Amino acid sequence: MPTETSPAAPAENPFAALVSPTVLDLKSYVPGKPIEELQREKGLDRVVKLASNENPLGPPPAASAALTACGPQLHRYPDGYGFELKTLLARHWSVAVENVVLGNGSSEILEMAVRLLVRPGRSVVVASPSFSIYELTVQAQGGEVRRVPLHDHAVDLDGILAAVDDSTSLVILGNPNNPTGTVFRRRPWEAFLAALPRRVGVLLDEAYAEYADTPEFPVGREYLDETRPLLVARTFSKAYGLAALRIGYGLAPRGLVDYMNRLRLPFNTNSAAQAAARAALGDHDHVVRSRELNRQGRERLYRFCAARGLEWVPSEANFVLVRVPRAGAVAEALLDHGVIVRWTASFGMPEWLRVTVGSAVELECFETALIAVLAAQGLWRGGD
Repeated sequence: MPTETSPAAPAENPFAALVSPTVLDLKSYVPGKPIEELQREKGLDRVVKLASNENPLGPPPAASAALTACGPQLHRYPDGYGFELKTLLARHWSVAVENVVLGNGSSEILEMAVRLLVRPGRSVVVASPSFSIYELTVQAQGGEVRRVPLHDHAVDLDGILAAVDDSTSLVILGNPNNPTGTVFRRRPWEAFLAALPRRVGVLLDEAYAEYADTPEFPVGREYLDETRPLLVARTFSKAYGLAALRIGYGLAPRGLVDYMNRLRLPFNTNSAAQAAARAALGDHDHVVRSRELNRQGRERLYRFCAARGLEWVPSEANFVLVRVPRAGAVAEALLDHGVIVRWTASFGMPEWLRVTVGSAVELECFETALIAVLAAQGLWRGGD
């Protein structure tokens, strides 16, 4: 089962000499297989996608209505400043509008922050494994990536701190971390910030923060300081259910936002995405329902794994890591049953599957398919 695509070797690509050396060795980010593609390949009527951490509840009804209302205005350019959405976000987080920057998904926020703070020859410290976009954007800027292994599947803040030196310009942390779903808590985080040199930027990716349940979860906005280069990236793709619209935002000191707006492409967030995000932000009940459905689904997956002797990692996100023998072959075989999960070999975890917490029906399909696949491959060790 392919997990990533490598660029052609320079000798085979006639344009290699024209391309920046920092790009030649990059590997393309490969998203989860689309439902429609698997249906075409396998001739399936029903496919359950549990690979991309999407919200099984879908978008809030108000967001869908706002999207429809945009139709008559599709010939108009969007508000390039995103004034209304930024005003609502500023109110939501009790910050100034000047502390908010919009992005085409939180991935663009991450990319802009790296472009702003990383120069060739400077080092960036990341937890490993974590979201691959962190490393890709740093490598594209000519920065040196320093990987700090997770400890018990969680970000090792002490190890991150120890990897920082005079060449370090940025630290990138996911909380919760992808693909493990683990979090670091308030006291270790505050100790980390206190010890980190204030000249070093911190990019805090909180794409899954709405799903975190621990009372000790440190919300990044609480640590914004106009004199510290801390940037918090958030998204409407997960708990708000707007993944298709690619709308995210960052919270940061005004000085950083000013520079990010200089890097930001004109009209980087479209009118439909802005309108749907404004409506979604006002639907708190939808987020509450999403959190509760996710909590129930995580517990179901835990019970399933425990009853069948499968190892899993307790998660604070909307996915669960499950360890299975011959994980790559299992993920491939699950496709024949119309179930898409994420084999985490590209994260450096070839023995694991990352399973999105779907609806009860979707999880039942996954459980039934996994039992059948493990039994067919002679990997099942008892149970029903």
